[in-house]
Amino acid sequence: MNQHIGNLIIRIVLGVTFFMHGLTKFQSGIDNIAGWFTSIGLPGGLAYGVATAEVVGGILLILGLGVRYIGLLFALVMVGAIIKVKWSAGLLGDGKNPGFELELALLAMGAYLFVAKADGFVDNFLKEKMSKKN
Repeated sequence: MNQHIGNLIIRIVLGVTFFMHGLTKFQSGIDNIAGWFTSIGLPGGLAYGVATAEVVGGILLILGLGVRYIGLLFALVMVGAIIKVKWSAGLLGDGKNPGFELELALLAMGAYLFVAKADGFVDNFLKEKMSKKN
């Protein structure tokens, strides 16, 4: 029971965090984000994919659907953010730029959901339905 509550807390926090970050990318002008991606050496079109994954993945995590795989996806997004954007500033920042401590925490949360084989409400509901059919 306690593990399920812990998984729920991580799912909700991670889902809301990524949903809001993705939504902000669209609201602040996704074309600007695409331009920034290009300026750091990433394909501009990747911004659309990342923002969409954050919004849709955030909703799915909150609902509890595809939890393990969304956790893995978000962990990989954070690996990219750390390496491509934040690494040079270090863990806690360099006085000018923020560090990657938040991204590292989000990476760990996503990795946990994947490694722990965490699931959610909809995942459990679908498993139950499938087991009743067999």
